[in-house]
Amino acid sequence: MKAVHRFIISGGGTGGHIFPAIAIANALKEREPQSDVLFIGAEGRMEMEKVPAAGYQIIGLPIRGFDRKNILRNISTLFLLWKSMRKARKLIRKYNPDAVIGVGGYASGPTLKVAAKMGIPTILQEQNSYAGVTNKLLASKAACCCVAYEGMERFFPKDKIILTGNPIRQNLQLDPEKTDEAYQYFHLEKSKKTLLVIGGSLGARTINQSILGQLDKLQQAGVQVIWQTGKYYFEQMKAATDGNVSPNMIVTDFIAHMDYAYAIADVVISRAGASSISELCLLGKTSILVPSPNVAEDHQTHNAMALVNKDAAIMIRDADAPQSLVDEAIKLLNDTDRCKTLSTHCAAMAQHNSAKRIAEEIFKHIPA
Repeated sequence: MKAVHRFIISGGGTGGHIFPAIAIANALKEREPQSDVLFIGAEGRMEMEKVPAAGYQIIGLPIRGFDRKNILRNISTLFLLWKSMRKARKLIRKYNPDAVIGVGGYASGPTLKVAAKMGIPTILQEQNSYAGVTNKLLASKAACCCVAYEGMERFFPKDKIILTGNPIRQNLQLDPEKTDEAYQYFHLEKSKKTLLVIGGSLGARTINQSILGQLDKLQQAGVQVIWQTGKYYFEQMKAATDGNVSPNMIVTDFIAHMDYAYAIADVVISRAGASSISELCLLGKTSILVPSPNVAEDHQTHNAMALVNKDAAIMIRDADAPQSLVDEAIKLLNDTDRCKTLSTHCAAMAQHNSAKRIAEEIFKHIPA
């Protein structure tokens, strides 16, 4: 076995793909500090900024997704796919990795397809309960498929599936001693119930509009609110709420201390992205999930239903949120027993040490 190993991690497009990819890279480096990790992403996508910020080298492929509405545009997309396959082949030959890991997204398709043809072990990491198209196409040639949910035999060969869960941000582990610090940080009161509203770093329009439309109800109920609007919607929400919110409602574009926010949240309103759900489970938080309707194959609804079916969360459809989201949140905040049941069942679904477990699986498939 080589003293130092080389790995390629490919994929991205969204934070839900990029964060697990970086967490896996960190786990590989923790297990073998001298190992080398190269990322391959898609030009112009989020990973081209986030991966270097995490301290890793990334090379972009000139690839984009297929356009289902404009069929003619796919002629150029096919040409870009061909160019990406050629570039991926050159990169893999030059880098000579021991294993290639795919986390989903445009770039992982050509990278892992080429690697598998060259006889290099490929490992898939699927974050969602409904597998993405790229990972489904790559599964037959993969050495193993690391998944976050049970029942993934619908998409992958049963003998290749390893239940590992999704890696989450390492600084989110709840520390009871931080609760007092958290209340002080947000200038909130221990005696009142706290609602945490998050829609991802960019924000979620429906969730924001639902909260904005029912501000009076929240304030009349005496509920404390930490509301992350996301950067796209912050100025609009700030202007709409200026002078119309009480001191116990915090409106911000981004929560720097998410560990503090989770520590004092009695109920969390969130989209149902894979990373968000993994965090909620590991922290055992009571949640109301509002799946985004604007994602491939409606995978957020599938993610949410995985919890709902085990009585581990409440789901409200995006279309129903403006009318019912705030009412449901207030009702849940006032039902301590229901909150406890959802929290307990949610925590039972958690998969711990996911990044480390994925790294162990990767090392198992390195040729001796």
